[in-house]
Amino acid sequence: MSKPIDVLLLLALPASGKSEVRKYLAKLPAEKAREDFLMGPTLQLDDYPYVHLIRSISQELRKRDQDGIFFDSDELPMKEPKDWGTLIELVNEDFADLMAGRKPAPSSPGAWMLERLDTARSKVGAPEVFKTMKEDLKKQLIDAIEKECSDLLRDKIAAHPDSLEGKTIVIEFARGGKHGSSMPLPAPYGYQHSLSLLSDEILSRSAICYVWVTPEESRRKNIERAKPVKAASTFMSLSHCVPMEVMMNEYGCDDMQYLLDTSGKPDTVKIETRGKTFFLPVAMFDNREDKTTFVRADESEWKKEDVEALHNGLGEAFQRLAKAMASK
Repeated sequence: MSKPIDVLLLLALPASGKSEVRKYLAKLPAEKAREDFLMGPTLQLDDYPYVHLIRSISQELRKRDQDGIFFDSDELPMKEPKDWGTLIELVNEDFADLMAGRKPAPSSPGAWMLERLDTARSKVGAPEVFKTMKEDLKKQLIDAIEKECSDLLRDKIAAHPDSLEGKTIVIEFARGGKHGSSMPLPAPYGYQHSLSLLSDEILSRSAICYVWVTPEESRRKNIERAKPVKAASTFMSLSHCVPMEVMMNEYGCDDMQYLLDTSGKPDTVKIETRGKTFFLPVAMFDNREDKTTFVRADESEWKKEDVEALHNGLGEAFQRLAKAMASK
């Protein structure tokens, strides 16, 4: 039996079906997941909880007539585009912590998170804003976000298993650029930039599963997924909606096909960073004809033909991935 994938980067435009794929893979019997998709029992990392957190921070600051730092409005893109890299640095830290094992919990999750954000921002050349914030304002902010940060810390600690042997770490994020952009997308937008910021340890162990839909379908499904569905609470990211201005200006297109076309090796993405070159094998899962939305419902409502269509579509993608991994 083949060795399972160490790290799977699950990438796509918003609402393309990433989280539904993740949910489906996590529910498969271990032998079936290993045999058909080279997947061990999964551990999940995702930058979306941090996006939600920095939106919460911005809301709390604006309530106090302060600059939102990350967002001027819930409907607008990020104020500082370098914060796409901030999110990756937080994922790098989560991955490193997963490798190192459990650490003692901080006394204040809110203060811990503000320090992490400053450190991550400094790594990508964005300003450290909380270090110089007035102490009374910082205390108010910490109090306001303490519950959300405590939940985030709890989930982070709970993700640490006793052993990583045979496990597959799934890292999920979405990247893109303004509608109508030409390729390559300029940094800090797109996958090329964000992938280049991932740590060497992640890049050296990673394969990519890209869920392929058109930007138009991504926008349609983004609106559709905001509607309540059974079991949506099981996977938080199954039911959030990205504002349309963000969809058009930050996810109006992406650069995955461009990266595949220019890598020089079939079914791979070439990432040059820190003086090193990495070829990441890619499974291109074609979801342009929707195969994933049914997963949002309770499993008892899944139809056999829908499950078969999703499983077979993923199987075809992962067969190509296995070949690309073998020739890596």
